Amino acid sequence: MLEKKWWHSSVVYQIYPRSFCDSNNDGIGDLKGIISKLDYLKELGIDVIWLSPVYKSPNDDNGYDISDYRDIMDEFGTMEDMDNLLKEANDRGIKILMDLVLNHTSDEHKWFMEAKKNPNSKYRDYYIFRKPVDGKEPNEMKSTFSGSAWELDKNSNEYYLHLFSKKQPDLNWENEEVRNELYDMINFWIDKGVGGFRLDVIDLVGKEPDKLITANGPKLHEYINEMNVNTFGKKDLLTVGETWGATPKIAKLYSNPIRNELSMVFQFEHISLDEIPGKTKWDLAPLNFIKLKEVFNKWQTELDNEGWNSLFWNNHDLPRIVSRWGNDSEEYRELSAKMLATVLHMQKGTPYIYQGEEIGMTNVVFDSIDEYNDIEL
Repeated sequence: MLEKKWWHSSVVYQIYPRSFCDSNNDGIGDLKGIISKLDYLKELGIDVIWLSPVYKSPNDDNGYDISDYRDIMDEFGTMEDMDNLLKEANDRGIKILMDLVLNHTSDEHKWFMEAKKNPNSKYRDYYIFRKPVDGKEPNEMKSTFSGSAWELDKNSNEYYLHLFSKKQPDLNWENEEVRNELYDMINFWIDKGVGGFRLDVIDLVGKEPDKLITANGPKLHEYINEMNVNTFGKKDLLTVGETWGATPKIAKLYSNPIRNELSMVFQFEHISLDEIPGKTKWDLAPLNFIKLKEVFNKWQTELDNEGWNSLFWNNHDLPRIVSRWGNDSEEYRELSAKMLATVLHMQKGTPYIYQGEEIGMTNVVFDSIDEYNDIEL
């Protein structure tokens, strides 16, 4: 049997700060706005707030491009506001789960700016630079946001790797100094009293780009174990990894307590059931309900006492479930949302709900594609 942990009986509520609560009427949500809603969240019955990135960022990818891990985005407030949020949340028995991006930084991070300015700097090896091959990109690796994963640095005539936006250069986890810098930063936040971390695309940090390996690289679990030993493994914290390609077998590598890695992972098999192979992620098929039950059954039974499930329908990357698989009409929205919530909360695992899910919030509808501000468009 798994040793009982506090997060086995917790409910996590994800806040996307920009659109949650605006305290100063500038049209942008902020930390003081979150503080003003803590009593509501306590009454709602949540135990943990997963806070999407609030670090200093030029916002090329909505804060997932971090320029300073130890400072707060001006639009959201100050570090004093962050400290106050931690205090006020802890006073109400609510823990704060920080969203941590360790695969890449912003190209405006001081490390990358120094790496570009001086190819002989130690920071050059903090990132992944390669010489051209036949005057072109080093290989055929593609960015998640379309196009090549390699961008030319004209100053040195070398390419740097970015698995996402060209303003999100990938960190070189093979460099021990990089890893130690990141561990030191994680401990900075632990010392502030956070309740844990959501680890963005953590399955990519073991990449081997010269071998065209991105997810689940051969050193991935060695790195995560090392991070655990040097940071949150010393504390009773919740850690959840974003792992798009995880199977139950892989998930047990992350979340079996004897391995000293993470508390759990987000797996996306259930939420990918309406995707059509070879089509874009916006071209979806009707949901196969039998397949959905099979997937839930597989994850519930195969992890059992060797790992722990995260349970979710929605997050900042996904459409609202009541609009996607439910019925968001005025007549049936409330019943549909309750049904979907019942399915989620009656399973074994830690449930994660996305802001507004508790009121059956639906997808926003725009009149034109031009109204969508999406980095992939």
